[in-house]
Amino acid sequence: MHVVFYEIVDLEENPLESNKTNAGDEEYFKEALDEMYLNENPLIEPEDLAKSWKSPRGLSLENVIGDISKGVVTRNMSNFWMNVAFVSQIEPKSVEEALQDDQWCIAMQEELNQFERNEVWELIPRNDSHQVIGTKWMFRNKLDEDGNITKNKARLVAKGYKQEEGMDYDETYAPVSRLKAIRLHLAYASLMKFKLYQMDVKSVFLNGFIKENVYVEQPLGFEDYKLPNHIYKLKKALYGLKQAPRSWYERLSTFLLENDFERGKIDLTLFIKRVNEHILLVQIYVDDIIFRSTDSSLCKGFASIMQGEFEISMMGELTFFLGLQIKQMENGTFIFQSKYCKEVLKKFGMDTAKEASTPMGTSCYLDKDESGIEVNQTMFRGMIGSLLYLTASRPDIMQSVCVCVLVFKSIQKNHILLQ
Repeated sequence: MHVVFYEIVDLEENPLESNKTNAGDEEYFKEALDEMYLNENPLIEPEDLAKSWKSPRGLSLENVIGDISKGVVTRNMSNFWMNVAFVSQIEPKSVEEALQDDQWCIAMQEELNQFERNEVWELIPRNDSHQVIGTKWMFRNKLDEDGNITKNKARLVAKGYKQEEGMDYDETYAPVSRLKAIRLHLAYASLMKFKLYQMDVKSVFLNGFIKENVYVEQPLGFEDYKLPNHIYKLKKALYGLKQAPRSWYERLSTFLLENDFERGKIDLTLFIKRVNEHILLVQIYVDDIIFRSTDSSLCKGFASIMQGEFEISMMGELTFFLGLQIKQMENGTFIFQSKYCKEVLKKFGMDTAKEASTPMGTSCYLDKDESGIEVNQTMFRGMIGSLLYLTASRPDIMQSVCVCVLVFKSIQKNHILLQ
């Protein structure tokens, strides 16, 4: 009933301003919890709790926020625990499993509420002449740049692989920003001392209009109890549809062009707006948008018109974009991929591997291994792709990654292994 969070702070720092915690915090916190739960009388009255309060090492009662008798939390841990308390830590493997968890039920309901607000579909009677596409739920825990779970995201997607060209889709091409363009954007902003900002359009594909007649099944677990055999006719695009990216790009580009933007002639995802001697640059990568301007009022105006047209879920200074962690400082803009690197190591079972200052020797010899174990080409291809993306902020591993690429090509042709 009365939760108390313990935290160790450095006495040499201001405990109310520091964002750092000592390495022993987690261990001490577990010990404190064990002591509380092993107590013969777990029902502690608030008055007794205040009298028996014991502060951790280095933490005085003056640095505690709030009344001890009402449960105490320190500043460093407040934001983290506020998020953790209302999210599920496990990603469900099926709809049935998700429906047993209240947090995932809420996430699924939020997704369907987006459909209603955007007027994505309408329920109609089933007809044998309709080509009906199935739907499925996708579940994912969204992480912040430190790897902490901040949100449970449920996404309803269409089984687009069942679409037939010429019947329920036609054109599918949509331009996407290249990583080189993003790096150039960051470099130019750093050189000109511009601050980069970002925004995220919520449920982006639900904003794109579609011209074709597309019909989908009702989502599992949320069928209309009065009309369970009816189907949905789509008015707007749905995740998983082949034409969804193109529909969104056309909707957004049309909106920007109507608001005095010009489209880049080489990079079609770059939009430019000129007002007297000032300029506003907007770079688009599907639902992620970064922008900057020589006049702060143009940034505010852009944010205002976007909020008036679309539902924006996040805005602020650019810190995380396409797997790149970004720090904009007075002496330059720094990019790194520590979060992405940890995810790659965990994905391929290398998170417990020994570190090395040099990832690979400067010379490499290839030879046939007649008795060797056959290489899993799918997994090896995934490793190569992940490492190539990591070179965006780690050019020092480029030589090693290129050798791995050559090895992979050799494996494909001659089935040889790296000795």
